[in-house]
Amino acid sequence: MIGLSHYLTLAAILFCMSVVGIFLNRKNVIILLMSIELMLLSVNINFVAFSYFLDDAAGQIFVFFILTVAAAEAAIGLAILVVLFRNRSTINVADLDTLKG
Repeated sequence: MIGLSHYLTLAAILFCMSVVGIFLNRKNVIILLMSIELMLLSVNINFVAFSYFLDDAAGQIFVFFILTVAAAEAAIGLAILVVLFRNRSTINVADLDTLKG
């Protein structure tokens, strides 16, 4: 049987992979957005696992709110990325320094 420790280990592995993705690849904006989404999904696994093993539906309901915010964040992030790519013809983070004062 799969226990709580298995879910927590999976979530920890996913979280560490997303942190490594953020620190290793700071040039591509799409990879950064995907790493942030993976981080949110690992947190959601923790919420669902604890909610299931504690017989409380609050964690599962909270996951729906997190998924809604994550979907909005991804949509807005990709829309901004498309506009930047049209103006600059690159998605390299180092080349996107137009907001510097």
